[in-house]
Amino acid sequence: MNTSVPKRIVIAGGGTAGWVAAAALSTQLGKLAKITLVESSDIGTVGVGEATIPTITTFHHLLGIDEQAFMKATRATFKLGISFENWGAVGDSYIHSFGQIGKPTWMGEFHNIWLEAQKEGLGGPLENYCFELQAAKAEKFAISEKLRLNYAYHLDAKAYASFLRKLSEKHGVTRIEGKIAKVSQNSETGNIAALLLEEGQQVEGDLFVDCTGFRGLLIEKTLGVGYQDWSEWLPTNSALAIQTEAVRDARPYTRAVAHEAGWRWQIPLQHRVGNGLVYDNRHLSDEAAQDLLMQSIEGKPLTDPLPIRYTTGMRERVWEKNCIALGLSTGFVEPLESTSIHLFMIGITRLIQLFPFGETSEAVRKRYNDMAVNELERVRDFIILHYHATEREDSEFWRQCRNMDIPDTLKERIELFCEYGHAYQAPDDLFRVDSWVQVMFGQRLRPKAHHRMGRVMDKEQIRQVMTGLDANIRTAVERMPTHQAFLDKYCPIN
Repeated sequence: MNTSVPKRIVIAGGGTAGWVAAAALSTQLGKLAKITLVESSDIGTVGVGEATIPTITTFHHLLGIDEQAFMKATRATFKLGISFENWGAVGDSYIHSFGQIGKPTWMGEFHNIWLEAQKEGLGGPLENYCFELQAAKAEKFAISEKLRLNYAYHLDAKAYASFLRKLSEKHGVTRIEGKIAKVSQNSETGNIAALLLEEGQQVEGDLFVDCTGFRGLLIEKTLGVGYQDWSEWLPTNSALAIQTEAVRDARPYTRAVAHEAGWRWQIPLQHRVGNGLVYDNRHLSDEAAQDLLMQSIEGKPLTDPLPIRYTTGMRERVWEKNCIALGLSTGFVEPLESTSIHLFMIGITRLIQLFPFGETSEAVRKRYNDMAVNELERVRDFIILHYHATEREDSEFWRQCRNMDIPDTLKERIELFCEYGHAYQAPDDLFRVDSWVQVMFGQRLRPKAHHRMGRVMDKEQIRQVMTGLDANIRTAVERMPTHQAFLDKYCPIN
């Protein structure tokens, strides 16, 4: 291939995944690539991935996206974490925030000092020592040089795709309207050569990105890449999504409320609320699930419930020949920790870093696939933790989750924490130590022992550390405006 000629990239499918790919490739590769996106307005998108994690702010910075413009266009709100209700036991509630707990040292994490303080009868709950968590509980938010919050967004997924489409087209992306009727392959190499549309148009390319959702039109139906089923660990297989009017000020966090056979979400935007119910239809019928969802919503419905069926798992390979799967064609891990949009973004970021300007080598594909598998397996383990680490026995679903066998990788993490209070972030882990600690404590796991680093200080020093951190956080939160007041000033939609 003549590398002086722009490489032809064809993105099959739009939606959030497709336009995330188009925006990243066009803004970062510029004239090095000629990008075409094929989508049909007649094909609906799942469009319920409306909650994100803080990595989205870095991605937006790379793309040069203005935060206020983006938030107005997508009617976004800020997100400081997720409130988990009824997970460890019915009536429990904890927040997995995006913040750091206390101040760690090279010797170990802050929760070890906190555990030592607790033995001495000092200090309050662990959540008192996290700024983002306390701001979330108080429904406060601010952005300033003095207040450095780790945050993400709640956003309108369809509006976000439209926002990214405008950005992509500004940077030269060509959009073609049409349904894919057939995928043409090179008879010698098996590589994808072109997409044949129903209207007769042929879209040729050198590299193809499969954003066709659960169908996996390129990666599965054309190239035959298999699927690893994770249902034995992540048992839910169904969801219902519905949008409602907002009846209160927007909270700066997502709600994930467990029920008898799964959980339901609540995502506050500026103009409405996204709601959904995730469940295992072997333990809860579709009719009962819809009744439960409709009983739980707080405002007037704006849409009918949208049913979604899925099988949790991932592709055996996400880069096969000259095709990279992105989004739901890659696999699916339920949105309990709002990782869906992040996985789109990290997938396309890795592609740019490993971009094949010449012939693609097997070594490049293997590196990409290994990184994708490692990260998604660790995300999987983090989600399994929420289901498995529970004391609930009020339904067959929760008894099954509590007693199920789990991957060795997660089993080792739980044993390390329960025996020694040790939590860690491996090189390919998405979630930080603070995330593992917040969820483990929140799910009622308690370590038998911990690092005695706190013993370096005497009792009065420990008291001063705990009191000082608590007071500083309380003072900072008290001075912040409410989340709604900040939104009204920073990015009003009217």
